[in-house]
Amino acid sequence: QVQLVESGGGVVQSGGSLRLSCEASRSIASFNIMGWYRQGPGEERESLAMIITDGTRIYADSVKGRFTISRDSAKNTLYLQMNNLKPEDTDVYYCHAKTLLPSTENYWGRGTRVTVSS
Repeated sequence: QVQLVESGGGVVQSGGSLRLSCEASRSIASFNIMGWYRQGPGEERESLAMIITDGTRIYADSVKGRFTISRDSAKNTLYLQMNNLKPEDTDVYYCHAKTLLPSTENYWGRGTRVTVSS
């Protein structure tokens, strides 16, 4: 069973930065897509950033220019560098990994909380 473990959340002032990490229990090269989502109480989970096997990065408009997704295959770790954080970025952040072959499988971490104070 694949495990994804997030870390790096915390409390930061508006305008500050945090870097989230997501360590996978197996080689991240085995995943076709990896990404970061966030979800607040009573809200749907929102896709923030994803990175595809070929290195293509896709960002939501709400974080474009402020967040950067990256990966370190040697450490089996996915990162999300978050700069210029705003109070509306306060949420629980989740790591996601997806494989397409031989079947579609989705894996989620348990989340890490980010709180941005004004």
